[in-house]
Amino acid sequence: MKFTASQIAEVLNGTIEGNENVEVHNVSRIEGGEPGTISFLANPKYTPFIYTTNASIVIVNEDFEATEPIQSTLIRVKNAENAFAQLLEMYNQIKLAKSGIAEQSFIAKSASVGENVYVGEYAVIADNAKIGNNVKIYPQVYVGENVTIGDNTVLFAGVKIYSDCVLGKDCIIHSGTVLGSDGFRFALHDGGKKIPQIGNVVLGDNVEIGSNCSIDRATLGSTILGDGVKLDNLVHIAHNVEIQEKSYLAAHNVVAGSTVIGKNCMFSGQVGVIDHLKIADNTILAAQSGVSKSIRKPGTVHMGSPAMDASKYRKSFVHFRNLDSLVDRVNQLEKMLAELKSQ
Repeated sequence: MKFTASQIAEVLNGTIEGNENVEVHNVSRIEGGEPGTISFLANPKYTPFIYTTNASIVIVNEDFEATEPIQSTLIRVKNAENAFAQLLEMYNQIKLAKSGIAEQSFIAKSASVGENVYVGEYAVIADNAKIGNNVKIYPQVYVGENVTIGDNTVLFAGVKIYSDCVLGKDCIIHSGTVLGSDGFRFALHDGGKKIPQIGNVVLGDNVEIGSNCSIDRATLGSTILGDGVKLDNLVHIAHNVEIQEKSYLAAHNVVAGSTVIGKNCMFSGQVGVIDHLKIADNTILAAQSGVSKSIRKPGTVHMGSPAMDASKYRKSFVHFRNLDSLVDRVNQLEKMLAELKSQ
């Protein structure tokens, strides 16, 4: 689709300098702008590019002052970055606006499907599944028996939802992710016999899960991700874990079984948390933290493996770096002590 500068300025409540009829059909970075694209300038660091860019339209702040001729049409707004983000959201909505059910898909007769649903090629919706309104199910998605999916949820290509799982409204699940796979439980005293996993996974509303994640079903009950939880790519959440509202976990996080993570927590990349712990609300974990005991005090920052209070870790790290010199000093003292004893 194409849009003119005047149409975009009307949406953004901006003013135009240049050709109001110039059309764009895509977005671009200002340093790599091409004809037919729209870009923005917010960071002064990128100001030189506005004089060389080939982007047809550039969004700028109201107080921007040009010192050289500019070939692009400008749209002046109060906040260029926010305005461009608004455009990106609109562009994404248009790009992902899909509807209709592909002939090559399979929907069980006992399944119920809401209004304005998109089901792509080779997607499977199994018996007794319930699909809400405006749901988008991309090609090669599997939705298992008795699964419930709330309104406006998007499942990108290749997502697998095992039986009995429940997804809330406005969720986004990216390609390759599996919800409801078996938890890792075996009876070691009985020759490693597998313990059946008969629970499910429950997602609240507005949950987003990145690509290639694994969220295990509970042994009994539910593995729960609360409203607004966000997981990056390549995250593993084990059986019976509960992650409460609006907590964010970056890539390569691993949370072992039955751990409860509080609200508004933020975990950086490659964090590992062992089983049956409790992590207090508003906890921050630095990258590669290894959590081996519960964190009871809300709003604290931890780092290291085993994880400890960040201020203590930083002090300890000073000593870690000086270990070689400390060892040398101890060796020298022991040598001197041995000489004194021999005398």
